[in-house]
Amino acid sequence: MSAVSRRQILLQLGGAIAVVGASAMLARNTAAEEAEGRVVEVDVRRFKFTPSQITVKRGEVVTLAFRSIDFVHGFNLPDMGVRADLMPGRVTKVRLQPTQAGNFAFLCDNFCGDGHETMGGNLIVEG
Repeated sequence: MSAVSRRQILLQLGGAIAVVGASAMLARNTAAEEAEGRVVEVDVRRFKFTPSQITVKRGEVVTLAFRSIDFVHGFNLPDMGVRADLMPGRVTKVRLQPTQAGNFAFLCDNFCGDGHETMGGNLIVEG
């Protein structure tokens, strides 16, 4: 086999490997997106979740992506047994797949100052 032939074969093989690798990466990203489901971004600052009303469908996979602006807040959804610390400057993702319809209260459970007791919202799960 001549040097040119080997070079051509190696180039073609390298190109094929690159295509297969890129396809595998795209497939993994798609699988990750499906696992995350719908993403709802929630800004969190002293005494407020924005949005404070989040509506989802029963059985729907939803990822709440919390971004704390000013303090280490907490997210507590007691009826579903879900809790997370929300660190400032980071996005904290909480994945949910509600099995029951209803109106479920959530709250901040890290004391964040005068007004903390009003910091909460509702997850509305439609049947």
